[in-house]
Amino acid sequence: MMTLEQLAIFVAVAEREHLTKAADAIGLTPSAVSSAIKNLEGFYGVALFHRVGRRIELSETGRLFLNEAKATLARARAAELTLAELGGLQRGELNVYASQTIASYWLPPFLMQFHDQYPGIAINLTIGNTKTVADAVRGGAADIGFIEGEVDEPALAMREVAEDALVVVVGPKHPWADGRPLSAQDLTTQSSWVLREAGSGTRSDFENAVHQSGIDPQKLKIALTLPANEAVITAVETGISATAVSSFAVSSLIAQGRLFRAAFHIRPRKFMMLRHKERRQTQSSLALEKLCLSTNA
Repeated sequence: MMTLEQLAIFVAVAEREHLTKAADAIGLTPSAVSSAIKNLEGFYGVALFHRVGRRIELSETGRLFLNEAKATLARARAAELTLAELGGLQRGELNVYASQTIASYWLPPFLMQFHDQYPGIAINLTIGNTKTVADAVRGGAADIGFIEGEVDEPALAMREVAEDALVVVVGPKHPWADGRPLSAQDLTTQSSWVLREAGSGTRSDFENAVHQSGIDPQKLKIALTLPANEAVITAVETGISATAVSSFAVSSLIAQGRLFRAAFHIRPRKFMMLRHKERRQTQSSLALEKLCLSTNA
């Protein structure tokens, strides 16, 4: 008979299409992972993967089965959490997804408060861009999510938890470091840009601000696109390009004189909490929500 362990192994392999990487991720040996997949395929007479040389690829049957396998594991996890929470948040786990800026600068103090109050609850924090977080909440991988800005997703409920200032910053060698007033037109003619990747809340919010100023974001001279705030900030600090990032990420560097805020105003943006409208809300996620909202009370 199929077991939850077999399902978990199948999902791990399917997501990576690599036996060794899957084995490392779930703490088993490659031979144990390979044996579990073969037993599952043999018992039901199906091919879940194609073996192509040393590579494996999901078969069409495997693709169709993957969503059901994930859903079954999610239901089993929900049942486990229900029993765990009957003990009054004495044990269990909380899966949190958050975008980079929130996960790096705003959320950690709340996670520490949560840990202090509920030390038996394991916190699993996954960092991704806005799209990654929204997909995780919608798909059930996340109990709760946090993003910058908003997403157009009917299945998700959003609630504001904080406000953030998005600022344009440059390094000491950049002409804008002197604080000269900037027009929207200056953004496309006087500087190149280092920006976050498409799909990040920071990139989307900045492009929206540029558009609202009457400038086509496509006209920005983008020198580099990088996947992390730290990489963007370092590139700008040592070069002659500009970027737009959260004030949380650069306030200390501005105070030290390593970065300078350019004189271009962007309206504050919102940090939003995401939940699925129909899925059961775990007691642990409600406890974290209460902590995060306490600063707005």
